[in-house]
Amino acid sequence: MIYYSAALLVGFLVLFKSADQFVIGSVATARNSNISPMVIGLTIVALGTSAPEIFISGISSLQNQPELAVGNAIGSNIANIGMVLGITAIMVPLKFRVDILRNDMPIMVFVTLCAGATLIDYRLGIWDGVLLLTGLCLFLFRLASEHRRSTQAELTAEIEELGDIPEMSNARALITFVVALMFLLLSSELLVWAVKNIATSLGVGELLIGLTVIAVGTSLPELVVSVTSAFKDQTDMAIGNIVGSNIFNILAVLSIPCVISPTAIQYELLWRDYILMLGLTMMLVCFAYIGSGSLNRIKGMIMVSIWVSYLALLYFTAIDGSAARL
Repeated sequence: MIYYSAALLVGFLVLFKSADQFVIGSVATARNSNISPMVIGLTIVALGTSAPEIFISGISSLQNQPELAVGNAIGSNIANIGMVLGITAIMVPLKFRVDILRNDMPIMVFVTLCAGATLIDYRLGIWDGVLLLTGLCLFLFRLASEHRRSTQAELTAEIEELGDIPEMSNARALITFVVALMFLLLSSELLVWAVKNIATSLGVGELLIGLTVIAVGTSLPELVVSVTSAFKDQTDMAIGNIVGSNIFNILAVLSIPCVISPTAIQYELLWRDYILMLGLTMMLVCFAYIGSGSLNRIKGMIMVSIWVSYLALLYFTAIDGSAARL
């Protein structure tokens, strides 16, 4: 058990570092190839914070473990709102920007309802994947329209949000990209292998591990970005980061098991996990549109409390399930 836990920790560390280098190599390669900032913003910037979820979802689906992929997608959205936004709001109250209220929040609600439509028959199939991928194309088209209306300075600033991208030669940028991609795949393989063995050792399902350990782990980059942005007085970026990540998790990450490994889903996934994700989403909407239109410390504590209570529910459910099998 300790061996598998150590492998899990190493997998997360390598995954986060390789995801960061993957973005750096991608941006540098695209920049050296004279690819427009709009294209970079639409693809690499969007992929930046969701790369861990995407690669884990893909590897687990290819290894016929779609429950881990589904749990990762839904659990990450729950953690993004309950843990990331909640903790950030406790540290620094967050204000919703007008364009997020007008454009992004309604899209997040609609996409969350689309996720429910794919789960309602207790099966994720190819047509569910088509629905989500169609939504992804429309979302990227909408982003493209926004980028066309943005100035060059705004597009450059968006790319710089990923961090300082150093100037690289073509060869170095390409090597960075390829090596980081290899380590992304290897670390995802290691994570999926460790989770499978931990689940077997504990006598719990991969869905539960995906909803907890993997979901929290892959949400840590969002937590770092949101807290850092909030302390820099960029609260709009802290909220926009989570709203965009949740949209991308449903449309891109959840669509992967639908296409690669169609599967039946558990009753609890719809009526416990999805309902909580929908409930937290609607709570965030209420906080955004009602009252001051901000997330203060009290609202942050409410969100964190709900998330912690959810983890406790999953823990006691796993304990009762293990006891029942004995």
